[in-house]
Amino acid sequence: MIRLLGRQTSGNVQKVIFCLEELGLPYVREDYGRQFGNTLTEAYRKLNPNAKVPTLVDGDLVIWESHTILRYLAAVHGPTLTGASAAERTMVERWMDFLLGALNTPYVAVFRDAKKAPAERAPDFAAQSADLLAQLKILDGHIAGRHWFALDRFTIADIALGSIVKRCLEFPIERPAYSELARWQAAIDDRPAFAVAIGAKPSVLTPAA
Repeated sequence: MIRLLGRQTSGNVQKVIFCLEELGLPYVREDYGRQFGNTLTEAYRKLNPNAKVPTLVDGDLVIWESHTILRYLAAVHGPTLTGASAAERTMVERWMDFLLGALNTPYVAVFRDAKKAPAERAPDFAAQSADLLAQLKILDGHIAGRHWFALDRFTIADIALGSIVKRCLEFPIERPAYSELARWQAAIDDRPAFAVAIGAKPSVLTPAA
């Protein structure tokens, strides 16, 4: 059985749970990271030298980096979740790379400080917030008139973005409505697999405790 090492509350772990649930693949998730203090052990570093989550173990294969895991799961278990050709895959994966290259830095900065009193926030909080809004505007513009981010169907692009965009739209900061992005997020929220990913409902694919 597939093992997923990572805490439920990690946005990157949630991406992988979302994908596993969509594919209906049996798996077991084990608590690793942050409050569990077990990613710095020698045993874990042998699996993932970055000492971060998630790590996925599928038989003898060990995979780390959440988007690499998504690509693997789609390629092996769910080809309709990605492109059928190299050209089509660029349309899916550009949004996964956009998330890491453009959205992630301001997302992390705002996630870290949004709930703090203004005086306790990092000096660049306003700049990071402005950058976050600029990236959300790009997403909102692209999804206008579309149901999904790529290929006119649900793909790992949507899976990668789901848990992170949800948090961005819920940050207690002043922002435009981003109505198109909010519409897309509502469709993501309605998927049973996403409810499992964010811990709103239990999985039927994992063994009972």
